[in-house]
Amino acid sequence: MKNIIKTLTLAAGISLAATNLGAQPALKDVFKNDFIIGAALNPSHFCETNAREAALVKQHFNAITSENALKWESVHPAPGRYDFTLADRYVAFGEKNGMFIVGHTLVWHNQTPDWVFKDDQGKLATRELLLQRMRDHIIAVVGRYKGRIKGWDVVNEAVEESGTLRQSQWMKIIGEDYLLKAYQFAHEADPRAELYYNDYWLERPLKGKGALALIKKLQSQGAKIHAVGLQGHYSLDFPDIAQLDRTISEFAKLGVKVNITELDVDVLPWVPPDPQVASVFMIFKSSAQLDPYTNGLPDSVQQELAQRYSKLFSTFLRHRNEIERVSFWGVTDAGSWLNSWPIQGRTNYPLLFDRQGRPKPAFDSVIQLPTR
Repeated sequence: MKNIIKTLTLAAGISLAATNLGAQPALKDVFKNDFIIGAALNPSHFCETNAREAALVKQHFNAITSENALKWESVHPAPGRYDFTLADRYVAFGEKNGMFIVGHTLVWHNQTPDWVFKDDQGKLATRELLLQRMRDHIIAVVGRYKGRIKGWDVVNEAVEESGTLRQSQWMKIIGEDYLLKAYQFAHEADPRAELYYNDYWLERPLKGKGALALIKKLQSQGAKIHAVGLQGHYSLDFPDIAQLDRTISEFAKLGVKVNITELDVDVLPWVPPDPQVASVFMIFKSSAQLDPYTNGLPDSVQQELAQRYSKLFSTFLRHRNEIERVSFWGVTDAGSWLNSWPIQGRTNYPLLFDRQGRPKPAFDSVIQLPTR
């Protein structure tokens, strides 16, 4: 992947030095010998309507992931109808700026329209119908960007917190082999693309064990899986660094690379205090106790966040031979999904750049690591 980034950057006519628009060093430069550095983008970034954040993306990152532009509900909202308007803009932005482009995501239990799982009479689709729809979708989407999108999150979040396979509509209608089929279809559509499995909380023992078993089984069935994505939705005290260290090593032993795919650090209280499950549909009522930093992050918490990021990146650097990419889920605090989940309208501070796009103490703690 690092060679691909070098080639893409040169092809775009962009030098690493030329993209450093500010006084601070670019993240992608700091870690150029370790792993590529990515960010998840929304349309304001890749359409460049948010000029400040688009400039930050071009300055600091050499890999990009689309937050929503390539999800099923966005590109394939109705039977026989595709809309690649935003996806095309996303890919063009990445190509123009010499970035490694990630496609997110092909098969997921969320953000997939209900029609996908029903027949023309509104009844539950048959196994054969749903398999055909999956193949048609993957061939159309991956095929459109063949050779351009270099890596795909083929399956997203297929394992429950208990370590068992999630009883999604994919699982209920097709059966467990929907997983293998998804990888086969993606490989068919673009044999040279990297194919990933992506999930959250794999640092938890039961879920991690289940995901390890899943990857082993898929490998034994011949699935082409290049890397496992640890989503990296962390907090100030989860996961324990030893847990994270173990998790990276366990997946690397399977012969796959490890990507940190959706990194952010939640500084607000968890709701409930120790959630055993997570869903994008979890929404709770707000309170002053649960939204304590509406007027700014206290310096003590700012420093705690900096220390947390320092420990996380120290761990990533220890595993530089196993990790290919570290991607943040967002660019600045202003656009983080954690302002709306699991409580809408909170004020969170999970990223390296503040709401004005300025580097935070956490940024400083991270860029100093490779030179220590």
